[in-house]
Amino acid sequence: MDVNSFKTISAKPAEVERAWHVVDAENAVVGRLASKIATILRGKHKPSYTPHVDTGDFVIVINADKVRFTGQKESDKEYFRHTGYPGGARVRTPREVRVSKPTFMVQNAVKGMLPKGILGREMGRKLKVYAGSEHPHGAQQPQALEL
Repeated sequence: MDVNSFKTISAKPAEVERAWHVVDAENAVVGRLASKIATILRGKHKPSYTPHVDTGDFVIVINADKVRFTGQKESDKEYFRHTGYPGGARVRTPREVRVSKPTFMVQNAVKGMLPKGILGREMGRKLKVYAGSEHPHGAQQPQALEL
């Protein structure tokens, strides 16, 4: 075979086929779970992966309120935000966040692992996170994903 006979395939947005996956996050470590989810959202698990095209699949995460951290991160890790006003720093631990926004920890971890910019936001919209074991995406027939 001649080396010049091989062609590099570049995915086009209209040709991308998207699957739906459901992940049970119960007792999963947040960072390890997020890195695997980010890989699927980006489409890196597909042979048709193209860096500048969103080739990823949809991911549904259930039981997001039951994720865990290793070590002392449950009490020592801090989520920081600022209101924009002087003295407006707000710091919360995962234990506090789990009470008010149980899905935030998974969403935040995955968002940090996606590309920054328009393409990353587009990929992030394919992530659906739910605190309980129920989700409204049964019509899409999601496949269970073991992580």
